[in-house]
Amino acid sequence: MKNNILVIGATGKTGSRVVKQLQNRGIEPRIGSRNATPGFDWNNKDTWVNSLDGIEKMYLTYYPDLAVPGAKEAIESLTYLAKEMGVKKMVLMSGKGETEAESCEQIIINSGIDYTIVRASWFNQNWSESFFLDPILSGQVALPMGDVQVPFVDAEDIAEVATEALLTENYNGKIIEVTGPELITFKDAVNCIAKASNRNLEFHDITLEQYVDDMKENQVPADFVWLIEYLFSHVLTNPENQKVSHDIENVLGRPASTFASFVSKTVQTGVWNQPVSHSV
Repeated sequence: MKNNILVIGATGKTGSRVVKQLQNRGIEPRIGSRNATPGFDWNNKDTWVNSLDGIEKMYLTYYPDLAVPGAKEAIESLTYLAKEMGVKKMVLMSGKGETEAESCEQIIINSGIDYTIVRASWFNQNWSESFFLDPILSGQVALPMGDVQVPFVDAEDIAEVATEALLTENYNGKIIEVTGPELITFKDAVNCIAKASNRNLEFHDITLEQYVDDMKENQVPADFVWLIEYLFSHVLTNPENQKVSHDIENVLGRPASTFASFVSKTVQTGVWNQPVSHSV
């Protein structure tokens, strides 16, 4: 089964890892990104047809998030086209506790195509590859809701689950909820990283309004500011997002990775000890 699997978002946190998982099994998936050949661009529907040509299965992530305006319409259009072009299975990366994401899920669920929905909690890799990295590098981590408990999940675990869903029929028609094995707070996460990286990291609990104002002052793009505000105000506080699931263990036959194990591996890369970037 060569080259009939498409990974959309193949350069992202989970997509890149799904690509590696497939390659490790001798499968060379088609890369769904703007820089690939053929290229895939969410904002250019003309690219979709070439990307989907000959594809039977696809792993689907939407950047930056299924909650953003326009995501539902894009998922609807792509799902319709995928069915028209003979795609037989879709695995969707979704988010726990996101009403808008669930609307996108329903489009695929009702499409008539075999599907698996992978609903994830907040990623461990947000601390090493995303919006929590710069504060860690600065030594001053100012975040709202510092005491909310989150079952942070490892993107490696998500990718392994998604690959299983792609390659077997065992999870057709299923919603798999992927979380880490424990609940931790932002303060816990920062303390764990500080200890492992031998850094003096200070945590400051601020209001969401202060956090949003700070992002705006630092000229963070407006759509990203909107998304972060939404994630903190609607998703992080959703009781569904503060529950530990055992679906990773059920699928993979092993426990989900702990945040401490993620930190232990990541600190060896030196990512938390690199010089601070002063670019906006």
